[in-house]
Amino acid sequence: MSEDNGSSKIPHFDGKHYAHWSEVMKNFLRAKGYWGVVERGLGEPIGGTMLSHNQQALLDETRLHDHKVKYYLFQALDREVFEQVLNRSDVKIIWKSLRKKYGGNDKVKKSLCNMLRREFEMLEMTTKETIDDYFAKSTQVANKLRSNGETITDTKIVQKILRTLTDKYTYIIVSIEESSDIETMIVDELQGTLTMHEKKFKRFI
Repeated sequence: MSEDNGSSKIPHFDGKHYAHWSEVMKNFLRAKGYWGVVERGLGEPIGGTMLSHNQQALLDETRLHDHKVKYYLFQALDREVFEQVLNRSDVKIIWKSLRKKYGGNDKVKKSLCNMLRREFEMLEMTTKETIDDYFAKSTQVANKLRSNGETITDTKIVQKILRTLTDKYTYIIVSIEESSDIETMIVDELQGTLTMHEKKFKRFI
């Protein structure tokens, strides 16, 4: 099946929730192998510039990628949004135009990131929360930071959660830290381990 037949999976954008859409769309284009042309742009040569065979081949490939990204973007955008970027020359300019109009200014984004960082640092599990509750709360804040351009690794989330579990998990935390490499552990792996122990606790209540 042609890769371009997956149009139903293209993330839709109607002008709302830009941060979420842009992150999903960015990953969509990365998976297709086309994100590079959005970052670099076409880089069209100055008129009259002579290109070698390899340079011309690279330019042709870049132009093709630009057209393919436009194909995806134009399907993703609502008509009103689409009409605002229709005359932009390449996908780098289209992406910048969307970000400028819908992404909010840098000052607002910086303020939001500062607020989310504080929220992340202040996270602590309560005695009324289950492991799944606490992981959902923690990853939600982390994903909001990521969608606003912040780099939050799984390692940072794992370390944060291990530091802020309730006291009944103390000996399990010690066991995990002694038997596992925290630096390479992913969030889902930690959640699975802790959920298993949580079920054991419940059997003795």
